[in-house]
Amino acid sequence: MSAGSSDSPYVLSHLDVLESEAVHVFREVAGEFERPVLLFSGGKDSIVMLHLALKAFAPAPLPFGLLHVDTGHNFPEVLAYRDRTAAEHGLRLHVASVQEAIDAGRVRERVDGTRNPLQTVPLLEAIAAHRFDAVFGGGRRDEEKARAKERVFSLRDEFGGWDPRRQRPELWQLYNGRHAPGEHVRVFPLSNFTEL
Repeated sequence: MSAGSSDSPYVLSHLDVLESEAVHVFREVAGEFERPVLLFSGGKDSIVMLHLALKAFAPAPLPFGLLHVDTGHNFPEVLAYRDRTAAEHGLRLHVASVQEAIDAGRVRERVDGTRNPLQTVPLLEAIAAHRFDAVFGGGRRDEEKARAKERVFSLRDEFGGWDPRRQRPELWQLYNGRHAPGEHVRVFPLSNFTEL
């Protein structure tokens, strides 16, 4: 077998490379940050993220919990799956509620009834309340044009804002997690994954 042969046990498939990159990101964050959390909606991207995070630390337990921003419009089956998954893996589950934010007057219900845009306030409140310094998200660069500019480690200011001019280079998979008090880093382990 030649060194460059695709039959070599040392050549990784495209999926193996993506998985290895994500596992590396999870381990970097666990080593570099004090209070990371994984956003978990129960959707395809967050399920893949959780699977890879569990794989990154097996057989040890996951060194961070889950954060679900509940819009109040979730199917009961999704919430049951979320709770069952957290219990099955012994994970701490934090829930931020859009409905509670509406009831308290911190956000206003939209005329069209859509609640996805209302998730920002409860999310930022949960990040501040629990002092999360790294928040894993399932964003991928292929989702929309704005995501293509996003780094794997994406610095957010004290208001949760993203400024593309403040993002750091990520050459050779070297990530910079430095942040000032009140800031946090959104981390996208699936950045290079695609819908396919």
